[in-house]
Amino acid sequence: MEQLSGQDASFLYSETARSPMHIGALAIYDPATTQGGKQRFKDILAFIEDRLDLAKTFRRKLVKVPFNLDHPYWVEDKDFDLEYHVRHIRLPEPGDWRQLCILSSRLHARPLDLTKPLWEMTVIEGLDSVPGLPEGSYAILSKFHHACVDGVSGADITEAIHSLVPNPPKPDAPEKAWRGENDPNPFELVTRGQFNNLTQPYRFAEVMARAVPAMGRFQKGLLEKKFEVNAVIPRTRFNGVVSSHRVVEGRSFELDEIKKIKSLVEGATVNDAVLTIVGGALRKYLESKREAIGDSLVAMAPISVRSEEGKNAGGNQVAAMTVKLGNDIADPLQRLAFVHHSASSSKEMTNAVGAKLMTDFSQFIPATTAALATRLYTEFGMAENVAPAFNCVVTNVPGPQFPLYSAGARLVTQYGLGPIQDSMGLIFPVFSYCGNITITVNACRKMMPDPEFFAACLQESYDELAQMTKPG
Repeated sequence: MEQLSGQDASFLYSETARSPMHIGALAIYDPATTQGGKQRFKDILAFIEDRLDLAKTFRRKLVKVPFNLDHPYWVEDKDFDLEYHVRHIRLPEPGDWRQLCILSSRLHARPLDLTKPLWEMTVIEGLDSVPGLPEGSYAILSKFHHACVDGVSGADITEAIHSLVPNPPKPDAPEKAWRGENDPNPFELVTRGQFNNLTQPYRFAEVMARAVPAMGRFQKGLLEKKFEVNAVIPRTRFNGVVSSHRVVEGRSFELDEIKKIKSLVEGATVNDAVLTIVGGALRKYLESKREAIGDSLVAMAPISVRSEEGKNAGGNQVAAMTVKLGNDIADPLQRLAFVHHSASSSKEMTNAVGAKLMTDFSQFIPATTAALATRLYTEFGMAENVAPAFNCVVTNVPGPQFPLYSAGARLVTQYGLGPIQDSMGLIFPVFSYCGNITITVNACRKMMPDPEFFAACLQESYDELAQMTKPG
């Protein structure tokens, strides 16, 4: 039995019927490297079953403390059923990209069952008319609750269900065979919660001891103008109350071309280039709606604070920084320089305070307070009246630059899936893999009724920057 951290539990407390808090991916595979060149669903099941011991997330479920007196616990689910978590579906003809995106958005919109291990995979066949895919390709749409994983620990799960060769040997059997657990006694959970609440002031004092010098560094950085605080966050169509419906779209670009773009501004990074592309797309999209914003929109960018020792641990170990997207700047090159400056400033501030310190305070928000605050925020529609903390999320998860295989099939590409919620109805998961980078848009369907047009805006924003890298 293992207790969730405050940060992990926060994703449970913020979940509503309209805002399921899971992350995931739409991964596309080429079965040509499988035995016989054709994938069977039972082979996918068998491959995953052989690897269940490689990640704790697969077979553990939640147990809540009565009355939310403390954060929940993970226990090994003695009733675990693999075939409940791995499903199978086929696109109707013609099986094109839009159909795949629509199906993905519908699957992604459905909440996970909180009484079972918090993940699902859906095998999707029939991708017969998706341009650029090898014949016979299929997709797997995965969903993992954010309480289980962040971008880095999610990558560890990706590693668990992939191999470097098409037909690897089975993983070694664990030293100790897996066994499920009975649910803990409610009285025991209440007792543990009371003890944790009694010792919490001592842990808080330790964090405060580290916070005092950090605040000194923060004030010094402000005085020396090493960074600035985003004072005004403009409100957009994406910063209200979200519906329960989703849209999914995306585009793939060559990583080498993105690297050429970032080289247009000295010191800029691949992430700066991605943020600039997103900023340009938002500019075009909002202008088309006659909703041009005078001030720059602000994106939240998660930062991993996972140490090397915690590399294979589950859960969340992330902080965040905010970056201006420069959508108010027409010239793409000037926008890239602006985004680079904003990102550098935000990194300076994060370094001054300490990214991990930002997450440590989340451990001290009482479970009952966090749950009640989320419920009141949602029920009273406060997203329409409270200024947003940022306009969207751009989360970048670097992947391997060599081929991966799952159940013998080669991973061709993958598009990210992320959660949205009231006041933040737009997220851009970014994946890089094998020489390509995908930028996916996940949004509320009410706020973005035309995702294919937004994908065209992404492409146009990229094309404008890529053109600047061409000679002459």
